Amino acid sequence: MNAMKKLIAGNWKMNGSRADNAALLAGIAAGLPANACDVLVCPPAVYIADVVQALQGTAVMVGSQDVSAADKGAFTGELSAAMLADCGVRYAIVGHSERRLYHGETDAVVGAKAQAALAKGITPIVCVGETLEQREAGETQAVVKRQLAGAIHAVAHCVSEIVVAYEPVWAIGTGKTASPEQAQEVHAVLRAQLAAATEQSGRVRILYGGSMNAANAQTLLAQPDIDGGLIGGAALKAADFLTIIQAAS
Repeated sequence: MNAMKKLIAGNWKMNGSRADNAALLAGIAAGLPANACDVLVCPPAVYIADVVQALQGTAVMVGSQDVSAADKGAFTGELSAAMLADCGVRYAIVGHSERRLYHGETDAVVGAKAQAALAKGITPIVCVGETLEQREAGETQAVVKRQLAGAIHAVAHCVSEIVVAYEPVWAIGTGKTASPEQAQEVHAVLRAQLAAATEQSGRVRILYGGSMNAANAQTLLAQPDIDGGLIGGAALKAADFLTIIQAAS
């Protein structure tokens, strides 16, 4: 059992507006329990500065949905870890299944992004997960271990400083949901892989990211190796997000 505080991270994806964000953040800040777990929101990059300002004086941290593997230079549209850190970003999601799918990000690219984030004091949330075809072919463990191995190799002796998120691709927008037992089984595999890579594997939080919501958060978070959640749709509704935070606190 991980003794660290659980981490609930909201991935807003490509959603929001200045007005909507202000209302959402005000709702979250007002309802945050006193003994809250660690809480993180990851808005679209264009809103990061607004969100950092809105959350000043609260315990809620701000993350980025992506980060460049490069330090600076001729990379149009990219954002470096140094720029994100300069704006108050504490975490960065790397290798989300949507980035892997729509942007062709490989395990090597994801590892390089994790390394770039760490170099500037940003904690990478390294996402791993299998598709429905891979699960039905019995390849789940091989896939997630390969994906995590890429990040472990890239960050070398800094493995204990990352966060891992297991997001079964087949449980995102398909109507299928991983049972707490299915999720725990994969988390235990990832925990063992981390333990083989670092003596401080107990410091690494492994989040579940496959449609965790207000209704199922408590049973998922009760599993011994689930240390929090990477929340999609439910992170856009203050009441739902707060229910998940309460379950993790």
